[in-house]
Amino acid sequence: MSAAASDIDVALTAADAGAAVVRAAYGTRPVRHAKSDRDFATDADLDAERAILDVLTKERPGDRVLGEETGESGGSGARRWLVDPLCGTLNFAAQTPLFAVNVALADDSGVIAAVSADPITGERFWTDGARAFVRRGSVDEPMTPSADSHLVNVNCDGPADLPFVGPQLVGDPVFVAAFGPRVLSTTLALAWVAAGRQAGYVTDGALVDNVHFAAGIALCRGAGCIVTDLAGESLVEGRGLIAAADAATHQRLVEIVRPHLTAAQ
Repeated sequence: MSAAASDIDVALTAADAGAAVVRAAYGTRPVRHAKSDRDFATDADLDAERAILDVLTKERPGDRVLGEETGESGGSGARRWLVDPLCGTLNFAAQTPLFAVNVALADDSGVIAAVSADPITGERFWTDGARAFVRRGSVDEPMTPSADSHLVNVNCDGPADLPFVGPQLVGDPVFVAAFGPRVLSTTLALAWVAAGRQAGYVTDGALVDNVHFAAGIALCRGAGCIVTDLAGESLVEGRGLIAAADAATHQRLVEIVRPHLTAAQ
């Protein structure tokens, strides 16, 4: 890579390095490293993060890095890379080909470069903060959100000891009548909203500076999606996430989610 490589070039190279590791390990029986009773990493998570960090350390040695598996490292400035080397680890371990490698760069203005790579299809969804594209091979195609599918992905992973919006939502007949619920358990679904493949995405949780969601949120914003918290307010102020292809879909999702926010208090 040349010394003049842009941030998005670095992000793409880093994501490609991680995706290559994940793709090579897919279909094997990876060693698991327990984080808690319900969560674990695999050797693929760790190896992919090392491959990503090797690129970032070489190309941007002065930047800070937050990796899901290795924590904070690097410099002390405002620029900070957020790395999720394998989003959908449980899917990966179960040989279900729905997972992503996420790399995002943020500074004081927000996320300025982000990539969500699909190791199985080879697609790389990317944004420089102003535009959003999907790259297949060496060809970039602009991403255009669309609600035509009426499919909405709902994240049902959450704290076991607290009420959670996701499971309530997929059982809500009003939601089921309005949209086609999907539960895929990977932030690759956010890239699909940006690309017009799904109409929306809903999750609970605290998402600001979150390594799992930073790239996907940036992709949706770069593509022109509507992105708010579950109450339709700023992500900085609230909790959870609604990403929608257009304003009408977003408004309908906010209306359907609203009663569940009180139930989840």
